[in-house]
Amino acid sequence: QVFGALDYNALSTKDPEELLKRFLENGVDAGGHDAYVNDLEQPAFDCLPELKALKEELVNVEGFQHVMMSGSGTSIFCIGEPKDKEAFMKEFDEREGINVFPTEFINREEGVWFES
Repeated sequence: QVFGALDYNALSTKDPEELLKRFLENGVDAGGHDAYVNDLEQPAFDCLPELKALKEELVNVEGFQHVMMSGSGTSIFCIGEPKDKEAFMKEFDEREGINVFPTEFINREEGVWFES
């Protein structure tokens, strides 16, 4: 359904190599919100307006720098940390149909995958 709603004339014209360079140079900030591109986001929102409403709620959570949909709408991810984690978890994790999975980036020395 999402792919059927995709407007091929509205696809991003961003250069993927340039976006990759920005992420490599700036980390997850990538030098701004415009580095996060998902051509399937708008058609997914058109098919399921609840996804758009959820994303808009998450954008307004103090502490998140970026909020994006992954793929065709299977998940929405947030980069950052909510200022009030307890209130955030109560508000979002207790909703039916929503699961919250806090995660962290793993940083390792270059060339090192595992150390005992």
